[in-house]
Amino acid sequence: MATLIQQPLVMECTGWPNADCAYRLLDSGAGRKWEAFGPYSFIRPEPQAMWQPRIDNWQADGEFIPGSDEDGGGRWQFEGRLPDAGWEMAWNEVRFTARPTPFRHLQFFPDMAPVWDWMRGQLDGMTEAETLNLFGYTGLGTLALSRHGKVTHVDASKKSVAQARENAELSGMAARPIRWLTDDAAKFTAREVRRERRYDGIILDPPKFGRGPEGEVWRLEEHLPGLVTDCARLLDADSRFLFLTVYAVRMSSLAIAGLLEEALSHLPGQIEHGDLAVREDGEGGRLLPTAIFARWSNP
Repeated sequence: MATLIQQPLVMECTGWPNADCAYRLLDSGAGRKWEAFGPYSFIRPEPQAMWQPRIDNWQADGEFIPGSDEDGGGRWQFEGRLPDAGWEMAWNEVRFTARPTPFRHLQFFPDMAPVWDWMRGQLDGMTEAETLNLFGYTGLGTLALSRHGKVTHVDASKKSVAQARENAELSGMAARPIRWLTDDAAKFTAREVRRERRYDGIILDPPKFGRGPEGEVWRLEEHLPGLVTDCARLLDADSRFLFLTVYAVRMSSLAIAGLLEEALSHLPGQIEHGDLAVREDGEGGRLLPTAIFARWSNP
């Protein structure tokens, strides 16, 4: 039976240096954060930045102005013209395109970098692993996993899957054994259970609310338990990991860790939980929490 470690952890992103492709959290405070994405910088809302900024005058290429409703919305305000097609960034050997989206992010989540490192560590020494990336978005996690073997990438958005394939081309990884699927994550996982498939590792990053390619409705609190239960059925005693992240929900990491503990009670290993966070740039930089996670590993 997997052991639940109750003490929470922090998985810390310190940014990454990569010449003009670097990411850094420059400063945060007063409900906002100021970040560098390659040669451009942006200001975005961040409710968890409850302290005051360390730098007085933020100069950015763009700022996302949130809407008045609690559930999101808003618009970008740009100081100058950005490349219409976006610009290239890189994390290790994974190259990808960044550009502002109507959803306030820039087509990737930089705080996931320590997760990509952790998953690779769980698969260390494996070159024929089979892994599954649910809600795979623009494919950075998929490309990070692909050096260890086959990856199945699932996302409900045809546009996101197309961008993921473009990122694979940009990274020189188009020939790697990746299945790119535009599908509803819950329906796909249920079919895999019926097919009696197994995976060495699964990562899932579900939204608070979403719709599948045929209009299927996803509500996190309602549908996550069933999805995690099905994911558990795709793992066995030889599998290496399951990683679950949750953004924008008033929920404790202990809650999702308890969900994993119940679903994975038939397997060995351990379950850990905590926060994803980004460290501000420079000496004395503060940690800005961004999401909660729960993970199962089987050394």
